[in-house]
Amino acid sequence: MRIAEQIDVSAPPDAVWELVCDPARMLEFMVGITRWEVVGERARGLGARYRILTLVGSAEVGGLVEVVEYDEGRDLAWTSVTGLDMRMRWRLRERPYGRTHVELRISYGVAGAGVGGWIAERVAAPTVRGHLRRSLLTLKRIVEQEQLRRLAAARRAGRQLA
Repeated sequence: MRIAEQIDVSAPPDAVWELVCDPARMLEFMVGITRWEVVGERARGLGARYRILTLVGSAEVGGLVEVVEYDEGRDLAWTSVTGLDMRMRWRLRERPYGRTHVELRISYGVAGAGVGGWIAERVAAPTVRGHLRRSLLTLKRIVEQEQLRRLAAARRAGRQLA
């Protein structure tokens, strides 16, 4: 099953990237995620591993994932090592007027479960789509609020110098 959601954020890509690539802040905006922990010495970048659990209905599903693509400020993707067969990708693209287009894609499957797995994937899809959508809305709210705080602090600092 493949699901994608997207949103435009009123902040530059580096401000969005700062939140997206920080494993310590993932639970702040990723709706439906019940566990996100770094596994191993590397917390960020290519090869970083995380144990992730997601609530889908009444079940927690997930496993161990590894970052397989890391293009600073643009693309971040991880794929499952153990547990649920999953691949997730963040795409950030600069837009005019200091905005960022953010796309979040997930593909997942219940390997080897036959027709039952196919049905489970489709039953879970509306919940997963809702999690992605609300995650993007939360990300937008957090990043835009942080951007406004930075701009206000810069204005205050400028007034103090005058």
